[in-house]
Amino acid sequence: MSSESIITHVTPVGGNIFADLGFEPDEAAKLLAETDAIISEKLAIKDSLMTELAGWIEAKKLKQAEAAEILGVTRPRVSDVINKKAIKFTIDALVDMLARTGKHVRLSVQ
Repeated sequence: MSSESIITHVTPVGGNIFADLGFEPDEAAKLLAETDAIISEKLAIKDSLMTELAGWIEAKKLKQAEAAEILGVTRPRVSDVINKKAIKFTIDALVDMLARTGKHVRLSVQ
């Protein structure tokens, strides 16, 4: 293994990677806040899409295996939707599953 591929530092949970990369403290704090806001926004979108999917499954009284067949995914993926494991999905994948239910997703930028 070359010395270039050895990890010499890991930013701890709750740390500021931007500070670790050498940004000035004010700039590092600003960048971290902006990044946190983007992540929160994406998680909120995913949560909304998963809530809609879980509601559809419940309303149709589908078993997870039945929903999986309709949605074009595996049964464990349906479980992940119901249990809101947002990290396991892209927004695109969730929108695709909703399209398979006959629902349409609209995006509004303000």
